[in-house]
Amino acid sequence: MSNILIIKHGSLGDIAQASGAIQDIFENHKNDRICLLTTKAYLEVFKKNPFIHEIILDKRLPRYNLIYLYFLMKKLKKFKFSKVFDLQNSSRTNFYKNIIFPNSKKETWSSSITTLPEVINKKDFDKLSVLDRFNHQLKSSGLKTSFTLNPDFNWACSEINEIKNNFKLDKFILLFPFCSPHLNIKKWPYYNNLIKLILGTFGNEYKIITAPGPTEINDAKKINAQPILDNGKALNISQLTSLIKDSSFVIANDTGPAHIAAHVGAKGFTLFGKHTTAYKVSIERENFKAIEVSDLNNLSAEKVFERLSSSLKNKNKS
Repeated sequence: MSNILIIKHGSLGDIAQASGAIQDIFENHKNDRICLLTTKAYLEVFKKNPFIHEIILDKRLPRYNLIYLYFLMKKLKKFKFSKVFDLQNSSRTNFYKNIIFPNSKKETWSSSITTLPEVINKKDFDKLSVLDRFNHQLKSSGLKTSFTLNPDFNWACSEINEIKNNFKLDKFILLFPFCSPHLNIKKWPYYNNLIKLILGTFGNEYKIITAPGPTEINDAKKINAQPILDNGKALNISQLTSLIKDSSFVIANDTGPAHIAAHVGAKGFTLFGKHTTAYKVSIERENFKAIEVSDLNNLSAEKVFERLSSSLKNKNKS
């Protein structure tokens, strides 16, 4: 039995996207021990992943922290990994490669760089969708891929009946109007207008809720929807995943929760401006779609409601 290392530091949406690739690595190495290098934010949720045997914490301290770097590299070398699958594909993980396996090829260190097609440069390769890049990386590393293009994040769910009972959640529309402060280009500004339209048409048929992250609880007060918290704190990733899965419909900016919704089979859509495309981030699935516009400020609440209303009516018919 060999030790196999997967590296996936984050972010939340990337964790959901990588679920299929992680499963394929496991399926191709059933007689080996699968270890995962990740960060503190995702340590607990990855403990639920059935395709990982051991988790290693990377605090991701600055690279000039030579003492930390020395002990992390020493720990990793003790495992004597026969192969590394770098699913983070960052400058940091490439830096790790040059320490642990200098000058290694794809046979030892699988990354987007070591498996780059000869007929395409890195800049053009990165224009492909996230899942297509993962799929190419694993296939070029000799793996059979059955799940990479269709990630399933349902493994991350946990039981949330108490939370649902406390907030009397049965049929509910879940909104994610938040985004990182430095990514305001992703933020659609008309959620409160949309809520008025929903209430005006559907009345009390659906409860309208939000699920703010730890830094979004104050921002949630500006949205005319019920914030769902666990004893005043933000839901953890597993609770959030279950809430998304159990929702009647999800509407979200292009953030982590949107990617979770896509990969647990939730119905809904996400709103895209010019920052990227739905294709590149592999977010559209059978039940989860995207509305793409050049400027989110010009996407009216009426247009979004029209799409939502049509989806809900079709869902009720079925």
